[in-house]
Amino acid sequence: MQYGVCNLSIVPLRIEPSDASELVSQVLYGEHFKVLEQRKNWCRIRLAFDAYEGWIDTKQYVEIPEAIYNRLDSESPKIATDLVEFVNDANNQLYPIPLGATLNSLDVLHHTHDGTTSEAVLPKSNLIHTAFMYLNAPYLWGGKTPFGIDCSGLTQMVYKLNGYKIFRDASEQATQGEALSFIEESEAGDLAFFDNNEGKIVHVGLIMNDNYIIHAHGKVRIDRLDHSGIYNVDRNMHTHKLRVIKKII
Repeated sequence: MQYGVCNLSIVPLRIEPSDASELVSQVLYGEHFKVLEQRKNWCRIRLAFDAYEGWIDTKQYVEIPEAIYNRLDSESPKIATDLVEFVNDANNQLYPIPLGATLNSLDVLHHTHDGTTSEAVLPKSNLIHTAFMYLNAPYLWGGKTPFGIDCSGLTQMVYKLNGYKIFRDASEQATQGEALSFIEESEAGDLAFFDNNEGKIVHVGLIMNDNYIIHAHGKVRIDRLDHSGIYNVDRNMHTHKLRVIKKII
């Protein structure tokens, strides 16, 4: 088994070993992973944080020994908390890193960093404040940053920045936590899930106070939430059908 760590800001994680293949997620700076399959130009990996799998370019990571992987796996993630920060390499070259990057591997990569970080588990009341950092970020299928993010990427990153692990996809996140019967039972930071006509979970957002929700739909936006689903005032219609509300923490 081989192991690696991402040494670049944002690396695409694809469904197949091709630059033209679908983007399913992103590997942010400092995320470590197992290499499941190795080819000449591509490798299939499994991220340690959420066990998500996909293909990355072999030129876009640094190989690490198993002992380093295990060390990184045992540590609480140290997370970059500014919109954009920088790390310096041994030649004093700057590498930009995005909000949510992981900084536990700085010594492994011979990088330095003097920006703001967090490794604390923060109160649930902080989740919506964190979500506002992504407000108006454009929707990007597979995205995980303020420069492009999808609905479950938003919820996962908001929870990650507050010290909590949840799965990557909305359908997986819907298996976590305690189901609530009514919106009135929910608190700010709980997750609302929405399904399609076939009953498949296809969307997720963070519940706010006073029957509002922050979610990624075209962009990260705030809409009304009622028992039917999400009501988009701009379009004067419901855009998503409510399936279940989950209390994760």
